[in-house]
Amino acid sequence: MKTDIVLAGVGGQGILSVATILGVAALKEGLNIKQAEVHGMSQRGGDVQSNLRISSKPINSDLIPYGKADLIISLEPMEALRYLPTLSPDGWIVTSTAPFVNIPNYPEMELIEGELVKGGNLIAFDMEEMAKEVASPRSSNMVLLGASSHFIELTPDKIEAAVRSVFSSKGEAVVEANIKAFRAGREKAESFIAKKH
Repeated sequence: MKTDIVLAGVGGQGILSVATILGVAALKEGLNIKQAEVHGMSQRGGDVQSNLRISSKPINSDLIPYGKADLIISLEPMEALRYLPTLSPDGWIVTSTAPFVNIPNYPEMELIEGELVKGGNLIAFDMEEMAKEVASPRSSNMVLLGASSHFIELTPDKIEAAVRSVFSSKGEAVVEANIKAFRAGREKAESFIAKKH
């Protein structure tokens, strides 16, 4: 078992919380993990990227070689596009379509989506909107985690247990909102996967 994941987004979106939850779930299963984080600008809005490697065998390097990532998961479409060269030919991209426009020459969404589609297997929808509908705007990262969970060799109940563990100090309401968002994202991704088969 081996899953190499590139997580991408911008500061304040909770992308590193996703890495933490997957790390907790993997360790509970006795799996090996390596994580390398690259933070851009430290303030909200700077780019944030993390390599997360999960394997049943020892892992030598923290970094995923170009063209070898099984999965790119991103809360920002242009950030997903930025890491496209890391994706393996049969890898999946799971991204929100809600742009975080933090530069003056941000490309048109049609251009970004067109390039992402060329990149391969794609699940792309407005995760912020779904988070608002089912839980709270702050849980879009859990919608992303749910949508991505189909491609991570950890069962949904193990990931949910890690969500509970990571957010337990924030109270039951926060835990339940995050679980709800996770399940909604997982369910939404099923329609994209069905189209591929």
